Amino acid sequence: MSTQAFLKVVSGARQGLNIPLNQSEPLVIGRKNGELLLDDPLVSGTHAQLVFRNDGWVVQDLGSTNGTMIDGRLVRDAQLRPGAELAIGSHRLVLFVGLEQEERELQSPESTADIAWLMDEELVEQQPTSDSTLPPADVIDQDLRLPPGLQALVEVIAGEDAGTVHRFARGNITIGRKSGEVPLSDIEVSRRHAVIEVFGRRMLFLRDLGSTNGTYHNGRRISVARLRTGDTIGIGRSVLKLQIAR
Repeated sequence: MSTQAFLKVVSGARQGLNIPLNQSEPLVIGRKNGELLLDDPLVSGTHAQLVFRNDGWVVQDLGSTNGTMIDGRLVRDAQLRPGAELAIGSHRLVLFVGLEQEERELQSPESTADIAWLMDEELVEQQPTSDSTLPPADVIDQDLRLPPGLQALVEVIAGEDAGTVHRFARGNITIGRKSGEVPLSDIEVSRRHAVIEVFGRRMLFLRDLGSTNGTYHNGRRISVARLRTGDTIGIGRSVLKLQIAR
């Protein structure tokens, strides 16, 4: 049984971001290359990576100019324990390890909703709620920039707006009824329905913003899910398809 882990950026330009980790894929961090891109002159183009090894997370420096530190100690290849502070350039990141899947399922709906944003591809079913009673959604207020060379778009393949194409010009793509970067005419779409957030070339996430009728990823209702090229997004009576070129 695997335990979900994530990095939280506690200081730096991207403070507040939660980055889910996947045990089967290394997380490369850099200024120009990698899954997590940090716009920081002190970060090398390809700076470091996190890999899962021997039941724990390991940080490997990839020949960076300014080095990689754990709790103030310069490291080349070292274990990153939960709660330890990882320093890359001017950014500080902390590793957190979440609850087991069975424990998550036993939690209250409120706790599950809080944890949903920290998960990678875990899909959390939610009951419909009214827009008028839902508290404001937790939206990252800083603009996310697209990674260099990343070209992405969503095409509406079903619904009133079928055939329309929306290309990504930024890393926060809001989908809503006649609003946002992807405005839809569908009356079953909430005004601010969902958002696609781009944290890196392979770190694209779809997040429901407390919509009335829910958001669907490849046919399953979700609160948050990791996106890959070819995935479908169901919103109201509309279906969108994501296409990514790197």
